[in-house]
Amino acid sequence: QVELVQSGGGLVQAGGSLRLSCATSGGTLEHWAIGWFRQAPGKEQEGVSCIPSNNGSTYYADSVKGRFTISRDNAKNTVYLQMNNLNAQDTAVYYCATDLSPCPSSGSPYHRPRYRFGSWGQETQVTVSS
Repeated sequence: QVELVQSGGGLVQAGGSLRLSCATSGGTLEHWAIGWFRQAPGKEQEGVSCIPSNNGSTYYADSVKGRFTISRDNAKNTVYLQMNNLNAQDTAVYYCATDLSPCPSSGSPYHRPRYRFGSWGQETQVTVSS
C-alpha cells in the first residue's frame, strides 16, 4: 500500500474553482485506479470520480459531471480533481483512495465496501459559500 497525501481545497465562492491533489509520499500511483469521494455533514459518502490506471474511461457522478475533471500525472505520482462552477452542494470533506477494482461504469453509483480500497488520503475540506 502507498501513503496518499491530499492538498488543495479550502473556501471558495459559488461559481469558483478549486483543484484537489492526491499524491504519494512514497511508491507510485501508476498501477492504481484512484477514486475521489466526498461526505457532507449528515449525508452518506458519495463516490465523485474515478480514474483508471490505464487510458480507460474516467467516471463521474451525475452530480459533478461536466463540472469536475479528474486527471493523473504518473511522472509526479499525482491525481488531480479539478472542480469548476462549484456550488453549495459541493461543500464536503473530500477523500482520495486507491481502488483495487476497476472504475465503475458511467451511470452506476460508486459505492463499494471500504475493504475494496487500499489506501485513503486524509480529509480535505471544501467549502463553497453562496
